[in-house]
Order: sequence, then C-alpha cells, then structure tokens
Amino acid sequence: MADAVGLSPSPCLRRVRQLEESGIIQGYVGLVDPAAVGLGVTAFVRIRLEQQDDTRLSLFEAAVADFPEVMECYLMTGEADYQLRVLVGSLSEFEDFLRHKLTKVAGVSQVTTSFALRPVVYKTALPVG
Repeated sequence: MADAVGLSPSPCLRRVRQLEESGIIQGYVGLVDPAAVGLGVTAFVRIRLEQQDDTRLSLFEAAVADFPEVMECYLMTGEADYQLRVLVGSLSEFEDFLRHKLTKVAGVSQVTTSFALRPVVYKTALPVG
C-alpha cells in the first residue's frame, strides 16, 4: 500500500492507524462468494409495520438483527418501512425463514419479496475521490 500511495512503510502505517482510530476504517473483512458456501438465493424483502412508533421500530430492528439470514436492513421512505437483503441456500429455506422467523415478529403487517436472478453490479469500495 505504501508503494501505491508513494510513502515509506512507517508513515503509511501511521496514517492507516489514524484512520482506524478515527473510525473511518471500521474493520477488515474477507469477501466470500455466497454461492460457494451454499447461499445461492438472494431475496430483497420489503416490510410494512402496523405502526411506525419508536417502540415498534426498535422491536423490529432488534429482532431482525438476530437473524443470521439478514445481511442488510434499511429503514426506508416510501411504501415500505424496511428493506432487507436476505441470503439463504434455497427457496424452501427462505420459506422457513419467512414463516418461522420474519412473520413472527410483532407488528409486521405486510411482506413483499423479490428474488435476485443474478448480480449486475456489486461493489464494496466506496466512491470516494
């Protein structure tokens, strides 16, 4: 990395440590191909709640945070209150997730699901200058 940015290793490491300490770099990950580990089904799930008060939002958020299938969860504007990205191994696993976990969360009134056929653009690098 030092060569790529034109620094010697020590100043480069010092700058990386500063980025870590300031919270700009939050951690490091290895990217795994989901299909290679048996998680070939990606579902985008839109959730509507019965009510959108702070208590219901907090309860929903705490519940989905505990579901290993939920890779991402966003509070949304528009027709849905939340959008989830869910990874599972098969459609029957998704059905189990839907029936035995997601629809059991108190306050869920509507669930709409779209399945991804294939990724077209998938980036992990942020678009910073």
